This record gives sequence, structure tokens and C-alpha cells, in this order.
Amino acid sequence: MKTVLHISDTHFGTERPHVVTALERLAHAQTPDLLILSGDITQRARAVEFQAAHAFVERLAIPAIVAIAGNHDIPLFDVATRIFLPYSRYCRAFGSELEPIHDSPELLVITVRTTRRYRHIEGEVSSAQIARVAQRLEQAGDQQLRIVVTHQPVHVTHAIDEEHLLRGHQHAINRWAEAGVDLILGGHIHRPFIAALHEHADLPRRVWAVQAGTAVSSRIRHDSNNSINLIRYGLANAPLQCVVERWDYNEDADNFLLANSIEMQRSPLGASLQE
Repeated sequence: MKTVLHISDTHFGTERPHVVTALERLAHAQTPDLLILSGDITQRARAVEFQAAHAFVERLAIPAIVAIAGNHDIPLFDVATRIFLPYSRYCRAFGSELEPIHDSPELLVITVRTTRRYRHIEGEVSSAQIARVAQRLEQAGDQQLRIVVTHQPVHVTHAIDEEHLLRGHQHAINRWAEAGVDLILGGHIHRPFIAALHEHADLPRRVWAVQAGTAVSSRIRHDSNNSINLIRYGLANAPLQCVVERWDYNEDADNFLLANSIEMQRSPLGASLQE
């Protein structure tokens, strides 16, 4: 079995130190194989914030990592850097690849850079990006859990969040579903949830949107505390089953505790939704 730790919106510069420590304890106890960090790693894209974030990731001691930049990871007030070198500080901390891919026998994780230096908050996915991701999904192996990661959400559950929907999200969902995606992970709105997209649209296979809350930041919104996801895949007795667990920080316990767990049955490659 493979375990993935999905965290988002750490917003280093506004982190809660005791929550950071609690998340490190959880990671050491659960020993995930892969870390997915879906953007807004820092609060204001300052070098010291990226240094703190990088040190935190190092302390998690997870063998593999894929990360993307969020809108907060592009300088806002340093206009020259935003225009000419928007990702320079991010790249120094997390590498020059802005859309990394993790490809192993059990997992295919494809990231998408949805931030734009000419947009402050909104994100977008281009036709070229949608096609590139679809092409890579179509090359996946039968046993791979196929995950796409964006920063801005492709689905929301509350009207107040609709303005934050990824521009081009519907085209992306439709094309990636055709190509075989299982999960689309995101962050940005600090509202954790799991939604069956095939129940909201006419899709050819089962696809879920998996949103993470803010992992360690004091920028808590809505009705949720700090929150992360653990994704488990490859159970010996259920090879096509994926389990997504939401873990919330509990103030009284000073620990992340399991809030809920959802089992998902993947659609085999080439199968219709009804099969």
C-alpha cells in the first residue's frame, strides 16, 4: 500500500508553531511515501518564508515530494520581481520544475501551474496545459492511481467560493475524465472537502475533487481548523480502492486527529461509469 500526504496553504509567515510540530508528528507516525504540496506555501513569497517552508518539508522526512506554487508564492509588493522573475524564490526552495510529475508503479501525479503573474488571486488552466495533462494520463498504467494537482479548485461546495473556481475548470474536468483521471487535488479556499464530480456532471468515469484546508496557518476560514489529507491506495484485497482520510488539528489534544474517511472505487481504464 502507498500513502500520500496532501497538504496545502501552509502560508509560512503566518504558521502556528504548535500545529507545525503536530503535523511533523503525524508525518513521522504515518510514514507517507509521497508529499503533495498544492500551493500557497508562503504568505508573501519572501525568501525567509520559503526557507522556513523548505526546512519544514525536510523535517517531514518523506521520500518523495511534488509541489506547485500558489498565488501567494509570487511576490505581490515586489513588482519588479513579480513581472520579471515571479517564481525565482519558489524555485530556489523547491526546484526549477514548476509542473513536476511523480510516476511510480502505483501512482501517477501530474501537477499543473495554475497561477499567473498577471492575476492576483484567480487561477487559470490553458488549453495547452489541459491537452498535456490528458496525454500523460492516457499513458498511465492500469494499476496506477491517477492524480492531477491544481492550486485553485475545480469544484466548490458553497456559493461564496465560486469566484475562486479555476478558469477553464469544466473543460479540464471533462477532458481529464476522458483521459482517465481519478482524483483532482487542490487548495486555495481553505475549505476541506471531497466531492464526487461524476455526480455533478456527465462524466465517463468516477472522478473526485479532493480539497485540502490550510495545513498550519493561522489563516483559518469557515468552519474548519487546520486540516490535511492522507490518501491510501493499493490494498492487497482491494486493488482498485482508494481511501481518502481527512485529519483535522484538535486544540485539546494538540494533535491531528482523523475527522473522516471515504472509500472510493476507481473506474478501470476503458470502463464506463456504469460498469
